[in-house]
Amino acid sequence: MRIHPISTLLLSGLGLFLGGCRQDMQDQPKYKPQRPSDFFADGRSGRPELEGTVARGELNADTAFYSGKDEKGDDVAVFPVAVDKAFLQRGQQRYEIYCAPCHGRIGNGLGMIVRRGFKQPPSYHIDRLRNAPVGHYYDVISNGYGAMLNYSQQVQPRDRWAIVAYIRALQYSQNANINDLTADARAKVPAAGKPLTPAEQAVQKNQPLVPNDTDFYNFPAEPATPAGVPGAIGAGARKSNQPERK
Repeated sequence: MRIHPISTLLLSGLGLFLGGCRQDMQDQPKYKPQRPSDFFADGRSGRPELEGTVARGELNADTAFYSGKDEKGDDVAVFPVAVDKAFLQRGQQRYEIYCAPCHGRIGNGLGMIVRRGFKQPPSYHIDRLRNAPVGHYYDVISNGYGAMLNYSQQVQPRDRWAIVAYIRALQYSQNANINDLTADARAKVPAAGKPLTPAEQAVQKNQPLVPNDTDFYNFPAEPATPAGVPGAIGAGARKSNQPERK
């Protein structure tokens, strides 16, 4: 069947026209936040809320719970939530996800990221932080401090308080008095200078306070960037035959 040249020309033109009408998903006709608009009289694309509008569930009227501050703007010294075993366990879970990589499992500032050469945070067990009010920790998690970024997007308010409660438990664990234990618990504490039993050694091996890493042999005296990671290899890293990753 012979196709007329004019038909061919029309089909080609239609193809070009349809191709020019293509619109990718990333090119959506929308206004970005704060972008001006000439459609509205005030020149703004965003519309102001109606008078009397209340944001449901976002009022955050409990200042202590949502900011860690009191009415004067000082850090609160008392938890604004009930603290029980389940709350501490939740705090431990969140702590080991978000905090332990830098602060270490016992809060001594010797986490895995520090072992890789990142700046070491202060230990939770120094006097300044042991005496800091609980609101201070909540504020740091919410807003960041120094080299630490804020975790307000990753950790919800109640979980931040759970982490703070667990930090308090860690601080107490490193400064506890044996007389605070029950008689049965005291009987299970190894005597000073007494070697650990095989069962106690197994517990320490299965739950090390600082993760084992064959890249390092003299940490924290010589933190290092291990072999295979882009960048210079520090003095504390074992040499490797593996090529550097690009």
